[in-house]
Amino acid sequence: MKIYKANREGFYSGIKNFWPDLYGEEYALFDISTIEEEEVEAIRLCTNRIGRIFFKVSELLRNVQLDTLSEMGYPVETLDFIRLKTLNVESVIARLDLIKTENTYKCIEINSDTPTFVKELFSVNGSVATQFGFRNPNEGMEDQLARAVRIAVAASAKWLEEIEPYVVFTAHEDNIEDRNTVLYLQDLYGLPSRFIALDKLRIIPGTGLYDQTGRKIDILYRQTFPIESLIMDEDESGNKIGMWLLELVESKKLAMINPPSAFLLQNKAVQAVIWGLHEENDPFFTPEEHDWINEYFLPTYLEAEPFLTKQVPFVKKPIFGREGDTVEIYSSTGKLIMEEKHKNYNDVPSIFQQYIELPTVTYNSEKGKQKGHVLTGSFLVNGKSSALGYRVGGEITNNLSCFLPVGLS
Repeated sequence: MKIYKANREGFYSGIKNFWPDLYGEEYALFDISTIEEEEVEAIRLCTNRIGRIFFKVSELLRNVQLDTLSEMGYPVETLDFIRLKTLNVESVIARLDLIKTENTYKCIEINSDTPTFVKELFSVNGSVATQFGFRNPNEGMEDQLARAVRIAVAASAKWLEEIEPYVVFTAHEDNIEDRNTVLYLQDLYGLPSRFIALDKLRIIPGTGLYDQTGRKIDILYRQTFPIESLIMDEDESGNKIGMWLLELVESKKLAMINPPSAFLLQNKAVQAVIWGLHEENDPFFTPEEHDWINEYFLPTYLEAEPFLTKQVPFVKKPIFGREGDTVEIYSSTGKLIMEEKHKNYNDVPSIFQQYIELPTVTYNSEKGKQKGHVLTGSFLVNGKSSALGYRVGGEITNNLSCFLPVGLS
């Protein structure tokens, strides 16, 4: 273990602006899990198909009655915002969470608004694969990501009708993961821009967003600041500055990336809509798309009743929860068998999704050999499959799960 620890520290200390430890615990493992080309192709194929389903349904949701959106749990303050279409693509950077089953993958959710795990898979994974003598399954994906960021900024400038937009990347200054993820994306963008911490931005309601010098910001890249948190944001005087920010986007005085449509898809109730349309064999989806939903999606509802009736184990998840927070697992008889200790989303509506077990893997860590559950993260960049990789941890993947690099066998 001492040798592992020394090797790990030596290796990760050479990677600039990275966070091998989080919350005082080992996060990035100095080990590698191998994957075959065929498996990578299977993940990419399912990622493209799942992305097509999500992006298709977002067009439907943009045009439904506001009452329907409210019933799905979208905060009333966001209803006008989520109907905006500011970019051609619904989400610039989105991450699917996939569970490998015996013969396919099942999507348990899409992180379309503020996905993390970006630098790990697009950059760090390749360095670890090389170190262990393997090829990187994500080869070339960093270039794809850089192009996507530049395209998104250019398209946002066009939407605003700004020839030379002032572009600002932002995150919470004191969150090492958030800040360094955003700095990584700014570096990939590679064109004139600034990083300014969230608390340094200033809003004049109805007029614009400004930096510390009073310069008006045109495009705000907020990779890690969720809309559901943003709308709760107030200044010292109790002013609803988060709401002011959304209003600036609605009045076309500011463009935001990821775009409003990404938050539309972030709501896990969207999966209940997809499954409901599928169960009814609705012609909104083609026969081929129904086959994809049947293969890659899990039965998901706004109530537990269908699972209790059929005596099928299920998971209860808050519609806007993150990192496993407030997730509960129930047996086929409806008995609570496992729950995440963090309960920050108790006041948020929930969805109920069929439970399937995560596969397990053995890996090396500072605590010695460990056995953990594997969740596959697979990115959609501008709607196309991209980098992929593994997180390992408990049966509920939370913020203490580890990054397990992957190499082509």
